[in-house]
Amino acid sequence: MNKDVISGKWTQIKGQAQAKWGDLTDDVFDVAEGDAKYLAGKLQEQYGWERERAEQEVRDFERTL
Repeated sequence: MNKDVISGKWTQIKGQAQAKWGDLTDDVFDVAEGDAKYLAGKLQEQYGWERERAEQEVRDFERTL
């Protein structure tokens, strides 16, 4: 699924993302609005992951959509 599709369907996808990464707040998802880089940065910050792991998590999530 490409970035434009994710951004366009973010309202529906947001619930799935919140279920996967429950430690992130609603505010993070509201600001992210489908921005993979922002979301990866917040995952890195919240979970203490390396940048590559956070980006991989987001890519894996995108593939499940």
